[in-house]
Amino acid sequence: MMGHKSGFVNIVGNPNVGKSTLMNKLVGEKISIITNKSQTTRHRIIGIVNKPEYQIVYSDTPGVLQPNYKLQEQMLNFSLSALQDADVLLYVTDVVEKVDKNDNFLKKVQQLDLPVLLLINKIDKTNQEELEKFVDTWHELLPKAEIYPISALNNFSIDIIQKRILELLPESPPYFEKDALTDKPARFFVTEIIREKALLIYQKEIPYSMEVAVEEFKEEKDIIRIRAVILMERDTQKGIIIGHKGEAIKKLGTLARKDIELFFEKKIYLQLYVKVEKDWRDRDNLLKQFGYKLD
Repeated sequence: MMGHKSGFVNIVGNPNVGKSTLMNKLVGEKISIITNKSQTTRHRIIGIVNKPEYQIVYSDTPGVLQPNYKLQEQMLNFSLSALQDADVLLYVTDVVEKVDKNDNFLKKVQQLDLPVLLLINKIDKTNQEELEKFVDTWHELLPKAEIYPISALNNFSIDIIQKRILELLPESPPYFEKDALTDKPARFFVTEIIREKALLIYQKEIPYSMEVAVEEFKEEKDIIRIRAVILMERDTQKGIIIGHKGEAIKKLGTLARKDIELFFEKKIYLQLYVKVEKDWRDRDNLLKQFGYKLD
């Protein structure tokens, strides 16, 4: 396919800097779930933009953090893997984040020999003088990177980023079918939407201790019937998820169903159950089952 461009554009950075918002803006679809809580993204999620003359494979990754259990180790591995197969790297920071010059992940980025676009997000939350200080700091840390102040939420400079990415992409045939939007199956987005709503409803550790698994996904002519199980680590957490007279899980189901219907553009019948899988975040077999273990 002469003249056709294709490549992997991987988005990395610390928690809560706006990586998932940026990903959805670049892809033009809601691929990554978004909340104002850190560690919302757990997987490496691919969103694909197709045009006759190019294919851009975007990759959203979990926020970089010091792991406290095996699940977080795998989340960090997803972020590290994004440094190895990128044609273009989008390193996202924001005007709120404290810059750690000794950060191990940042040191790995400094050693990369590929185009790095350093995106300073949320510039609507600062002034020109402070922004210039951020640019100077990052220019010292990543002298080879191209620096772009952006606001992903407000679409500021997103078109400039897209144009620059396209200029940097290598000539290559497409890596995926030209009608593909992602590499994830439909069930994956069901679990992500349910998790997103849980992060919005429940407090403290509860949403971080949960995993969602789709046990049944039955697509009929006018409706999709879905049965999903919510796994928690302790019995006390199970009680909180269900809530008084089942009110909490009913609210979760209603909010999730509405978004799942928007995603699939079809009527949804959603059943939610809760069960306990003790310490699942530290159990290799369950992490592999839920798609967290890298091959």
